[in-house]
Amino acid sequence: MNLPRRTPRPTARLHLAPLVLPLLVMLAALPSHAQYKVVGPDGKVTYTDRPPATTEGKTTPLNSRGGSASSEAALPIELRQVVARYPVTLYSGTDGCEPCNGARQFLRQRGIPYAEKQIQTPEDTQALQRIAGSTDIPTLSIGGQVLRGLAPDVWSSYLDAAGYPRESRLPSSYQYATATPIVERRDAASATPPPAAPAPARPADPPAPPNPSGIKF
Repeated sequence: MNLPRRTPRPTARLHLAPLVLPLLVMLAALPSHAQYKVVGPDGKVTYTDRPPATTEGKTTPLNSRGGSASSEAALPIELRQVVARYPVTLYSGTDGCEPCNGARQFLRQRGIPYAEKQIQTPEDTQALQRIAGSTDIPTLSIGGQVLRGLAPDVWSSYLDAAGYPRESRLPSSYQYATATPIVERRDAASATPPPAAPAPARPADPPAPPNPSGIKF
């Protein structure tokens, strides 16, 4: 006995098809490792994992969820790991310190992300004395290692040992932070000082470079 064929009923999935297809197209157009959103002069939006070679249009770094990210978040993953382990801080003077200008130029040419702390008051001078055991400027700290005085060869050796690349890998959109004083300023009119903050954990010392020319720090 042949039973009559039943016509299958449409399911809810058929009604979702018009919505799912455009979503799949959008996901396919976005690279899984996209780090930059580029809006061209003609308004066309593209996504890429490399900074664009041209300066035309608008480039926005992306975080892992596709939103705008800070400069640190836009760093290549291998560079972020080194920065997290051995952060670099430049202790400098205000305008007129030629060795400090040379230190900034050295770090930026090599593409080293760094924070800059300036001596602006006697309190800053005392703070640098406690940090470095000296008031010499420029002074560079790589993790817990303190290097006093501008010495590009020595600085390079320690940066190599810490794992920083020898050639810049910073994205073209990277912005260095503005220099700030070593000691945070407080409003003089404040009657009650804030409670003392716990001492920050001391960063790790990078491995010593091979044959550091017998220089001790």
